[in-house]
Amino acid sequence: MERDLGEQPIAKIMARHGLSAHDLVACSTEQITHKMVGRAVKGRRLTPNVQRKILNALNNAAKKKYPLKDLFNY
Repeated sequence: MERDLGEQPIAKIMARHGLSAHDLVACSTEQITHKMVGRAVKGRRLTPNVQRKILNALNNAAKKKYPLKDLFNY
């Protein structure tokens, strides 16, 4: 199974809102790390639980409601 899937759409969404990995970690109500966010942006395959945590953090930081399919293309 391919693990490195290339840059994901979440990178463009974060750039559009001017968000960094630190912003997502700070806005998260769940335990996420900078490493998790970095892996999400770079295209490492994440578990569904980590994907959901990243999604919730992004939605809190961006003040929008993105669906999961907009963040990852795998």
